[in-house]
Amino acid sequence: MKKLIAGVVLGFCLATTAHGAGDPEAGKANATVCAGCHGQGGAQPIQPVYPKLSGVGEDYLFDQLRHIKSGDRQIPEMTGLLDNLSEQDLEDLAAYFNQQQMPIGQANPELVDAGEALYRGGSLAKNIPACAACHSPQGMGNEPAGFPRLSGQHADYVVKQLQAYRNGERSTGAMSQIMIDIATKLSDDEMEAVASYVSGLH
Repeated sequence: MKKLIAGVVLGFCLATTAHGAGDPEAGKANATVCAGCHGQGGAQPIQPVYPKLSGVGEDYLFDQLRHIKSGDRQIPEMTGLLDNLSEQDLEDLAAYFNQQQMPIGQANPELVDAGEALYRGGSLAKNIPACAACHSPQGMGNEPAGFPRLSGQHADYVVKQLQAYRNGERSTGAMSQIMIDIATKLSDDEMEAVASYVSGLH
């Protein structure tokens, strides 16, 4: 399974190229409506179960916006919000949010050791690869491969997404399949620990 995951990751790294077509200034004009939930610049969501969008990765954001608009990724709170936006508009939004600063949180000291062990080393017993392999040691993600930044992301949001992968509620192709395979092997306590760890990772 590790070879399969490594092969899929390598394939995306080689085949995926950065979009690089977004205009941050144009995106800023369409970002006003996003601030109602995600905060100014996408950096301070009004609820911890909403994601920080700032600095997450332009390619990743663009792909997720496309999935949300098409309905492949169901987010009830965003129903209809992207309907009138073109593909270029989505690229511009992704470019704008990617240029914003991601504020770093603080991990729960009681969960740091368990979270760090999973993030940096995975679990040999459960055949879980290290999160750092795709999301980088500092949690900055991998832009060419489309893997998002996790550093500074709200722990509650990370847990929610891991649960969505585990429950089959989030599945948008081969990239999601990597996370589905990992999340199905994680316990609730492990999800909480690694999510807390990345919230303060930098």
